[in-house]
Amino acid sequence: MSKLLYIESSPRGTRSASHTVAQHFIDTYLASHPGDTVETLDLWHTPLPEFDGPTIDAKYAVLHGQKHTPEQLQAWNAVVAIADQFKSADKYLISLPMWNFGIPYKLKHYIDVLLQPGLTFSFSPETGYKGLVTGKPVVAVYARGGAYGPGTGAEAYDQQSGYLKQVLGFIGFTDIKEIFVEPTLASATSKDEAVKSGDHKADEIAANL
Repeated sequence: MSKLLYIESSPRGTRSASHTVAQHFIDTYLASHPGDTVETLDLWHTPLPEFDGPTIDAKYAVLHGQKHTPEQLQAWNAVVAIADQFKSADKYLISLPMWNFGIPYKLKHYIDVLLQPGLTFSFSPETGYKGLVTGKPVVAVYARGGAYGPGTGAEAYDQQSGYLKQVLGFIGFTDIKEIFVEPTLASATSKDEAVKSGDHKADEIAANL
């Protein structure tokens, strides 16, 4: 039995195109994998530690091989809990809208907490950086009001999918599948059409994940 961790980063709920396609993905996935479980992490209702003060000092203590003070240890334990929850999953689904050509700040906050030395990546002068979350598949559902794919002429504006792929690759993911829900704002019917296309792609991936 495997656990799929669903990370949701839109605050719009059922009005969100990324959320809608992700939920369709989950329905198909559970129908195809009846013994598996899904854990949902809604970033708009998840307390995340601020990365300042004792927390940032705790990170630098790790980087320099120093012992944590009691205050730093307490702060670092909150970071470790986030990373442990993430690493406990066997498979991943991330849904995210495009905000100002990038990702929602809640997801950026989560990433900034998650990407920590000794937790999701390591470093040595001999081997450089090495991702520690390996051998697991991840599916990303991107929703965008415009069209930014190959041939649109707007590819350079997409700081959403490129950034997420870079981050995921950095911590060890090599099996990264993508579903693009776009354009959702081009016309009165474009959102429905984009969601329908996204659902079809979700069916293909979910059944074989």
